[in-house]
Amino acid sequence: MAMTLRLTEEEDRALTATAERLGVSKQEAAREAIRVFVDERAHFEDVVQRAVDRFGPVLDRLK
Repeated sequence: MAMTLRLTEEEDRALTATAERLGVSKQEAAREAIRVFVDERAHFEDVVQRAVDRFGPVLDRLK
């Protein structure tokens, strides 16, 4: 599936610089950024859920 990504000038400059530094296309740099974001977000949500599962009952008693 295709998608058009609209960036500000500043975002485009940052993406261009990152792609050049990594030696990849801007498309590949953007795709990698999305993969990293999704993975980090999933990890964060997992950590939060484990904390809620573990400490939720204690926090409920402190209310």
